[in-house]
Amino acid sequence: MSAEQENKAAGSQPEERVEADAAASKQLKNSPSGRNKEDVTMAEDAATGTATMKKVLRYIGKYRFLLIFSIMLAGISVVLQLYVPILFGDAIDQITGPGQVSLSAVMHYLLQIVVLIVIAAAATFVMNVINNRLAYRTVRDIRARAIRRIQILPLSYLDAHSAGDIVQRIIADTDQISDGLLLGFQQLFTGVITIIATLIFMFRKDIWISLIVVAMTPVSFLVARFIASRSYRMFRKQTTTRGQQTALINEMVGGEKVVRAFGYEKRASERFRQLNQELKKYSQSAVFFSSLTNPSTRAVNNVIYALVALIGSWRILAGGMTVGGLSVMLSYANQYMKPFNDISSVVTELQNAMACAARVFALIEAEPQSPDPEETMPAARGQVDIENVAFSYDKSRSLIENFSLKAEPGMRIAIVGPTGCGKTTFINLLMRFYDVDSGAIRVDGRDIRSVSRQSLRRNYGMVLQDTWLRDATVRENIAVGRPDATDEQIIQAAKEAHSWEFIRRMPEGLDTVIHDDSLSQGQKQLLCITRVMLTLPPMLILDEATSSIDTRTELEIQAAFEKLMQGRTSFIVAHRLSTIRNADCILVMRQGHIIEQGTHESLMAKGGFYAELYNSQFAGIQG
Repeated sequence: MSAEQENKAAGSQPEERVEADAAASKQLKNSPSGRNKEDVTMAEDAATGTATMKKVLRYIGKYRFLLIFSIMLAGISVVLQLYVPILFGDAIDQITGPGQVSLSAVMHYLLQIVVLIVIAAAATFVMNVINNRLAYRTVRDIRARAIRRIQILPLSYLDAHSAGDIVQRIIADTDQISDGLLLGFQQLFTGVITIIATLIFMFRKDIWISLIVVAMTPVSFLVARFIASRSYRMFRKQTTTRGQQTALINEMVGGEKVVRAFGYEKRASERFRQLNQELKKYSQSAVFFSSLTNPSTRAVNNVIYALVALIGSWRILAGGMTVGGLSVMLSYANQYMKPFNDISSVVTELQNAMACAARVFALIEAEPQSPDPEETMPAARGQVDIENVAFSYDKSRSLIENFSLKAEPGMRIAIVGPTGCGKTTFINLLMRFYDVDSGAIRVDGRDIRSVSRQSLRRNYGMVLQDTWLRDATVRENIAVGRPDATDEQIIQAAKEAHSWEFIRRMPEGLDTVIHDDSLSQGQKQLLCITRVMLTLPPMLILDEATSSIDTRTELEIQAAFEKLMQGRTSFIVAHRLSTIRNADCILVMRQGHIIEQGTHESLMAKGGFYAELYNSQFAGIQG
């Protein structure tokens, strides 16, 4: 199978699908279910956020040892930092009045404080290094899973989602997950341990003040939860709109020549402006709501701090607490509240990360194509039987019905017909890019659904009007279907495909690295033809394979194809009917049905639709 098969599958949408897709999209948006997907309730948002977090945690679970080590280091750092206020309090209590200072005891406590701070700093540094690795490895696994999922998704999914939106999910959205996880690990691990450890130290020091601090804690939680539930909804809309914007940019940049040729610049800019306005609205709302979290929780925490200071002062006057003891409790109150402030300060990133993660997981969890059987198809003889096949992209509108054909090994089958008649769909069914709705397609007597897709496609060589080359050397692009080919075999195939003339003039010959814009369209197509010449498959599919090649080279390529098609079953999709006059069988398609079938001479003698098509192409010349 040549690489342009995948390009056709992933990037090209058959002409007959456009109206069906547009109608389906409109119906979805106008249906209650379509509106519900956009206008979800806050409860649904909260459930989605919780479910997304659980999925992320499952990926993190693969690195549980790093996670446990990081938590242990966080615990060491927190406990040491919490013990420092006790030492400070003890040092303060060594100062009882003017001239009543135990310098030796104070210096002893200060030395202990320095040692603890150094150890805590070292533990924090190592913890941050581990958190970096943990976050980036997790995101690496998510991104790799997304890429692998794309390889097994049905083409109907790829046709229904723009390439720009899918790229946005895999690249930008996963980057947002990485940023959110990194901040989350750094704040959550230390924050949770700090809260627990601080409570233990506080209750050991003074029960009544500790109870007051704990009693006020739910207020901070309720405030943060109230705001976060609203910000998450805005972040979801923000990421969705950002994906639409990326898709539009990809569409406009990829078709810039067409945009300028038809004067579409202003309308394209207007579409971008509208999306930009939506993105601005959702982004501002998301940031506004999330930014309220930090000052709101700080306000509550300041009230708690003031209560500790007030009650502690009364306790000192009553003789129930020392000044050093109050300084310890104030320090603990601040330490206890600090995690809430830290966590609330990264709510924006965390909410954004979870919204992006939801989009990535929607891709990862999309329904894959039907599983491949274990049985493989050996090298085919080339007998193809199509029995009463029916297929449609939109199940409410029929496209191909009662399609039957028997192709013997070595036959040349030409498929002609007006735009949207089902020619490209027929090719997609042959290659099993789509499965038939009913009926069966058999190769050498085997239903193609009973063998693996890869083994089936290895039996086809496919050259399409749309070319696909990757940023690599000429050699690597030609040898896609046969990576073990020698230079001699590649050069021979290039000569037969008439591409060797321009290849040998390149700076590095076969080792020249080519890019999408470094070759003309005709040269790209010649390289794609060379791929097929190199693999020599038992069956061929040629879909306007010489559409971008000059007339003289086309004649040479046609001669090369004549040689290549000898003994091989060939399916030729053609718009220029002069190129298929020698076909063994010409299928004339219209609205998904074969309306005529025969040789060129018999169809012309019949004077039907084919004769009308053929004569219309040469009417100007004959006139």
